[in-house]
Amino acid sequence: MKKRYYVAVGSGEILEDQGASSYNFEIDADEEDVFHLSELFDLIDTDSRLSLYRSHVPTNYHEDKNNHDYDDHLQQIYRMIHQLGTERTREHIESMGIL
Repeated sequence: MKKRYYVAVGSGEILEDQGASSYNFEIDADEEDVFHLSELFDLIDTDSRLSLYRSHVPTNYHEDKNNHDYDDHLQQIYRMIHQLGTERTREHIESMGIL
């Protein structure tokens, strides 16, 4: 059974209560969808921390696996939000030109 959730991409939050915190997008999802999206947020958190450790070593961004993983996981998040999103959410993501 799908229900409405409110997603804050920057903080990786998936909220049931619209007034609990600020959010970027509205989605209609079931528990499995929310679990998968939450896993993706966990992955970009890990990618971000691993990139931070490596960031003190001079190298080219395009050769950094952690940065590639972060970008890939963030793309997956936006694709999933687009797929589950309300009409307004889908239009907003499309206007961002990130997919």
